[in-house]
Amino acid sequence: MIAFEPKPLETHVAWRASDVADPATWTVELDAGDLRELDAALAVAKAVSVDLREIGREQFPLDALAQKLAGVERELIDGRGFVRLRALPVERYGDDDLTMLYWGIGTHLGDPWAQNKHGHVMGDVTDQGKGYDDPDVRGNEIGLVALDYHTDGSDLVGLMCLRAARSGGLSCVANVVAIYNELVRTRPDLVAALYEPLPYDYRGEQPPGGLPYYTFPVLSEHAGRLFVRFIPKYISASQRHREAPRLAPQAREALETVSAMANDPQFNVYMDLRPGEMQFINNYHVLHGRTAYVDDPASGYKRHLKRLWLATRSLPGRPVVFGKHNAHWAENRSVSRIRPVEKAARPSA
Repeated sequence: MIAFEPKPLETHVAWRASDVADPATWTVELDAGDLRELDAALAVAKAVSVDLREIGREQFPLDALAQKLAGVERELIDGRGFVRLRALPVERYGDDDLTMLYWGIGTHLGDPWAQNKHGHVMGDVTDQGKGYDDPDVRGNEIGLVALDYHTDGSDLVGLMCLRAARSGGLSCVANVVAIYNELVRTRPDLVAALYEPLPYDYRGEQPPGGLPYYTFPVLSEHAGRLFVRFIPKYISASQRHREAPRLAPQAREALETVSAMANDPQFNVYMDLRPGEMQFINNYHVLHGRTAYVDDPASGYKRHLKRLWLATRSLPGRPVVFGKHNAHWAENRSVSRIRPVEKAARPSA
């Protein structure tokens, strides 16, 4: 166990559910002027290339909307840590244009990171016919079941809804800063256990010849900021590798306690992302998950989100361990190309 007393951090962003009960407080509306700017930026970008990898923020020029997005970025880094951006008009665009618009918005919030061994800088979150019994499955490949609270492997994570489920599939976020500070007050021993490096399963995506797991602390402090890497399923899965360090009972208790607190209604909020809506999250301050859902592909209902991992340009620094363990993923940047199901027909009047 590390020999220090954990201290409260970033109490100004430790909101509770009652503080964010009104969705208007975390929703940024795209107005008519914003949509005109996006139309113009889309035309500029497509004149350069239809390949997302060749489009940066310079190739997706925005004016007033760029300032609005700068405010979104400030809210993500120094505020509540999550924002819903509403909404791209899905009736106006095809899926490729919607994806390009989402990518362009993302480039104004950060630089895209590779999300897996394929180097996907634009990912798909949809049912890919896989389940938890697959030892190398990733969360974005699993459909229908609920996903418990976790973080992703980047500064910011963005999701845009292309298709909604027939029912369910709510997105949920929980304030891990508030959870951390509550545990500093009530269970500092558990906080200290999470400052220790823990093993995470690589899910078969380690560097060639490398170990099938990596070690990483759940909690880190840098320049007075809290940094979090919380993926309990990957930590538990690491134990399938005989060479991985064994989890101590206190570490297991700490992981279970954080998960239980994230599921406590006082620490979380739910949102129903509809087609064309985007959600951006600070991975270091906010855990995210989803509820179970039901698809109906024959009727055009198959939940499908596009995902971005972004490196923010606003943080003055990070703990040295962040961004290092999966650097090999960026060697071949690519784009996931799973096609969504046909859109559901509008109900007749």
